[in-house]
Amino acid sequence: MGSRMGNPLAQVPELAEAGGALLKALGNGAVAPVTINLVNLRAGQIAGSTYATVRFTTALRESGESDARIAAVATWWDGDAFTESERAALALTEAVFQPGGADERVSDDVYADAVKHYDAKGMATLSAVIGQAAYSLAFALIGKPVPGVPMAEQWT
Repeated sequence: MGSRMGNPLAQVPELAEAGGALLKALGNGAVAPVTINLVNLRAGQIAGSTYATVRFTTALRESGESDARIAAVATWWDGDAFTESERAALALTEAVFQPGGADERVSDDVYADAVKHYDAKGMATLSAVIGQAAYSLAFALIGKPVPGVPMAEQWT
């Protein structure tokens, strides 16, 4: 069984160049690769994407993260599994992806905590990481790729 839509890159080839440029920019060193994967995992969990959850769980595991830390992403605020900068990134991700109440999604407190750990380049990069997660999640939720199947074999 494959995904429920065709390869988006076959339909819009320019996406490959745009996506590659974005990934290159995100790898500028301002945000640690493990934090990028943690953000993507949490965004996938919030969005209810099994594909993203499996993909980023695998990436974290392959980078040497423990199963305990990976499992703790779902309740990152409860415990001490994450560094303060990781917690700030996860809080920002949570604020952007979780439906909020009457208040603004990203509160001044969440923002203030993030800027304690990330400089201007880091905040711009972290914002782009969260934006890239949303971009990827749209394909994951609409196209419904099969969890654990390599991208080259994914699209119908």
